[in-house]
Amino acid sequence: MFEKQIEIPSPAEIIEKTPMTASLKAIKAERDKLISDVLCGNSDKLLLIVGPCSAHEAAPVLEYVERLGKLNEKVQDKIVLIPRIYTNKPRTKGVGYKGMFSQPDPTKSEDILKGIYAIRDLNIKAITASGLTAADEMLYPENIHYVEDLLSYIAVGARSCENQLHRLVASGIDVAVGVKNPMSGSTLALLNSVYAAQSAQIFKLNGWQVKTNGNPLAHAILRGAVDGYGNDIPNFHYETVMQVAEGYAKSGMKNPAVIIDANHSNSGKKFKQQIRICEEVMQNRMYDGDFKKIVKGFMVESFLEEGNQTEDKVYGKSITDPCLGWKDTERLILDIADKV
Repeated sequence: MFEKQIEIPSPAEIIEKTPMTASLKAIKAERDKLISDVLCGNSDKLLLIVGPCSAHEAAPVLEYVERLGKLNEKVQDKIVLIPRIYTNKPRTKGVGYKGMFSQPDPTKSEDILKGIYAIRDLNIKAITASGLTAADEMLYPENIHYVEDLLSYIAVGARSCENQLHRLVASGIDVAVGVKNPMSGSTLALLNSVYAAQSAQIFKLNGWQVKTNGNPLAHAILRGAVDGYGNDIPNFHYETVMQVAEGYAKSGMKNPAVIIDANHSNSGKKFKQQIRICEEVMQNRMYDGDFKKIVKGFMVESFLEEGNQTEDKVYGKSITDPCLGWKDTERLILDIADKV
């Protein structure tokens, strides 16, 4: 049984009340092109999607993004920094905290309308303060239209990779969409998902039959796998990456690209291992031209304070997955830039 509570305005109505200025739109257009150039092979820069596992509180996220904006001045010739502002990210079991979109205050119950305004306000402030447009995860496909105009990168998670609606909606998004491999680690399912997102589609969405042209910027993210016993299986190594490259070649898809998610099952959620993983991948890029050509960047979980906490007591510390702290993050970003 469903009980109606609050009517939520349409994305168009919300956007009309909280629009971006012309200057912010210009920043986004420039950022979208930077990312597109990397994925299309027109730029040798690396993408680095970096930030907290979940954006559970606006103030520390904004401070984090401001720091990234300052660091960007040192690395922008080598790296396209994309802050993670993940506002739909719930706890893994889907019970309790459900992300800022649904629960703008993690200490209170859900208030989706307030959450929508909160995440738009956060993204607009972040762009203004840093000059960087962000990434978010498309956990619920119908929610993405409330923030799509603000984002330059959208991720489809491992548990959503094989969901048909996620694939179809990704085909109509106008910015880069990274699709994570499923929890099983199947590269075939991953490539099928990217293929569907790159293809033109007709489907039902929000009461309409809609048509898309396909998203040529849809691409693969390798985040590791989990076997039937709950053991993590890394897939950032040379052999798996080149299997994905071979799959791209056989399918004839556009813009073959792989992003390495350095956390999750690649690190076993041992957050400091992200440093080692990035270093190993950078070594492989220097060693092998084909590997370098397809590996376009990294996804790294990082926040002001390292680790995580079960309750929101420490400012700038994750309440979901454990993250690198700022000092290690800054050092890692500068090190990656030196090796690009």
